[in-house]
Amino acid sequence: MISSATYVHHLRVEPLTQEAFAPFGDVIEARESIRHFAINSGFAERYHDLARIDVAQQGGHPLISIFRAKPRVFPMAVETMERHPLGSQTFIPMSQQPFLVLVASGSKPPKAHQMRCFITQPGQGVNYRAGVWHHPLIAMENSSDFLVIDRGTVTFDANCDEVSLPAGSVWLHP
Repeated sequence: MISSATYVHHLRVEPLTQEAFAPFGDVIEARESIRHFAINSGFAERYHDLARIDVAQQGGHPLISIFRAKPRVFPMAVETMERHPLGSQTFIPMSQQPFLVLVASGSKPPKAHQMRCFITQPGQGVNYRAGVWHHPLIAMENSSDFLVIDRGTVTFDANCDEVSLPAGSVWLHP
């Protein structure tokens, strides 16, 4: 039960655009405003330089993985946020399913008023800048696979900060 002194914040879900998402990283999509050109004798179009992958700090190297996210139940209590201080993290959906992108500004553990939630459109992925607070993947309707590019090292290093939020204080209602 939430006490009367506890503030409950309901997050508004907004469309994912490069302009709105710029403080947190890059939107990865083939849009006309991106530099693009024909390649392969005209049989392909290259949408060039879509994200800044940043994983080299302290001997890091790029890892490519597939994450399978299970759908969430809504309304969803936001219980945790995380960040990767030593590298960026890219999520490219392998299906046409929308997903939610929950991010927060600031270098300290986020407060509810610093959070923003975006919904993707088919063909959109995201690249979180190093140190950006975000929620783990939020699949909406079906299990969804994501191609993930993030930082790896030969030995384990502490590149994931997690914080817990007060129970029931932040809710998502897409």
